[in-house]
Amino acid sequence: MTTNLQQRFLDFHSWVYQRSRGLVGHHVIGVSTLLLETTGRRSGTRRTSALVYARDAANFVLVASNGGSDQPPAWLSNLLARPEVQVQVARHRQSARAMVLRPGDEEYARLWSLVNQHNHHRYEGYQALTKRPLPLVVLTPR
Repeated sequence: MTTNLQQRFLDFHSWVYQRSRGLVGHHVIGVSTLLLETTGRRSGTRRTSALVYARDAANFVLVASNGGSDQPPAWLSNLLARPEVQVQVARHRQSARAMVLRPGDEEYARLWSLVNQHNHHRYEGYQALTKRPLPLVVLTPR
C-alpha cells in the first residue's frame, strides 16, 4: 500500500510532469510514466494521474494497482464510466480509448507479464497485498 511519503512523491512527480508540459517526468525511478486525463464520473471534472506504463505496439498498458490497496484507484472508475481519455507521453498528447482487462480475459496474462516486467516486478508485490484482482487498462490511441 502507498505510504504518506510515497503519495507525496507521486503527487510531486505528477505536478512536475504537468507543469513542465512533459519536459520532465517521463522517466522516474527507472520506469516510463505517462499522464492519464480522465473525466470524473460524477463531477465531470478533468483529473490527471501520472502512471507507469508499458508499450504493446501502439497501445499503452497500465495496471490499476493503487499501490496494492483493496480499493481500486479513482481513475479506474472514471474511465469505466467514460472510456475516452487523454494521454500525454513526454511532450506528446493524444486522445485514446480505454479498455479494461481482468484476469481470465484474453491477452491479460501476456500483458500482465509485459507491464510487470517493465515495472521491475513491483506489480507482483502490489498483487500480494490485496485479494482484489488487479485489472489492466489498455489505452488505444485515436
